[in-house]
Amino acid sequence: MTITAPTDVTKGSPRAPMSSLRKSALLVGILFVITYITAIAAKFWLYQPLLGNPAYVVGDGPDTLALWGAFAEVILIIANIGTAVALFPVLRRRYPGLALGFVTARVMESVFIAVGILSILTVVTLRQDFAGGATENGALVTVGHAFVTLQEWTFQLGPGFVVGVGNGILLGYMLYRSNLVPRGMAILGLVGGPLVCISGAAVILGVIDGGSAVQTLACMPEFFWELSLGIYLIVKGFKPSAITAGTVDA
Repeated sequence: MTITAPTDVTKGSPRAPMSSLRKSALLVGILFVITYITAIAAKFWLYQPLLGNPAYVVGDGPDTLALWGAFAEVILIIANIGTAVALFPVLRRRYPGLALGFVTARVMESVFIAVGILSILTVVTLRQDFAGGATENGALVTVGHAFVTLQEWTFQLGPGFVVGVGNGILLGYMLYRSNLVPRGMAILGLVGGPLVCISGAAVILGVIDGGSAVQTLACMPEFFWELSLGIYLIVKGFKPSAITAGTVDA
């Protein structure tokens, strides 16, 4: 008796099992998309009532939104580090030092994000526990503003600078040279990474304002690089290349 492989009823062809390399690419792509969803949701929606209101700490602020924003950034940290850990076994075959550098950059970015989360949670706790009489309000507003400013600086140093080094320069270079993704796509990282670093340094040195149109434009290539990378890896996976040659799939 002859046993045949199961077929896809829509195509009538045997279904090939998903390789371990394809699974890795899919995981990395999904994690990159998760970083986008969580980062954008926290920064531009959930945190806005707090970040945009200097008197939040003495008001009736919507704490639930801020707490959900903090939770979203916890997921962001997990996804950030996950992208580096999932890519490390592939990239270290040819670039062990740079692959480790990418993991380190991703961890450092996440450290800055974690400090920002603690700043947000501290403001919420101050509002819940100590907002009271008029004599206390001035001091609370000052302290609350200090923690909000700290959160803004963690954003400038993490997503606003370290991302350019890790996701832009290091990851862009490795994926460009290894040909794991289309080189035209990887060039976005090689261009966007330095632009993020330069604009981030300009903010730190007081040359431009954080969140200004100049910084936003400078970050656009990096934005499209990471977004296109996540979508490409979900849809296509890694391109066959020398770095994946001889890989034993399980």
